[in-house]
Amino acid sequence: MAESGAAPGTADEASTGERLLWPALRKGFRRKCPNCGSGPLMKSYLKVREACPVCREDLSHQRADDGPAYLTILIVGHIMAPALHIAFVQFRPEPMLLFTIFAVGCAGLSLYLLPRLKGAIVAFQWARHMHGFGAQP
Repeated sequence: MAESGAAPGTADEASTGERLLWPALRKGFRRKCPNCGSGPLMKSYLKVREACPVCREDLSHQRADDGPAYLTILIVGHIMAPALHIAFVQFRPEPMLLFTIFAVGCAGLSLYLLPRLKGAIVAFQWARHMHGFGAQP
């Protein structure tokens, strides 16, 4: 159990085959290996490593595809649309100033969230034994 201080991949996990979801999601969101939590998950901005350089967990089974982009659009839209409405109604800024601030805000938030959500989706797949992550050697 990773949260209790035991090393990942211990006898408890090996005997039950259970992988805890929330610790894995936190590790994935931090762009770390969902198994050990210390190895980097990504080798570039959005490219997932074939295997963790620390614990050698095979990460090639991941199939994140378009999921991170959809989640990023959903989250950014739900944050920025109400903020845009509030800013317009309360402050009535010049249109070009409003556009500039929210364009930069949307782009920045999207660039921040996209690799983190991809890491979380890969960690979700790993924790739920999806797409070959649960295959026994």
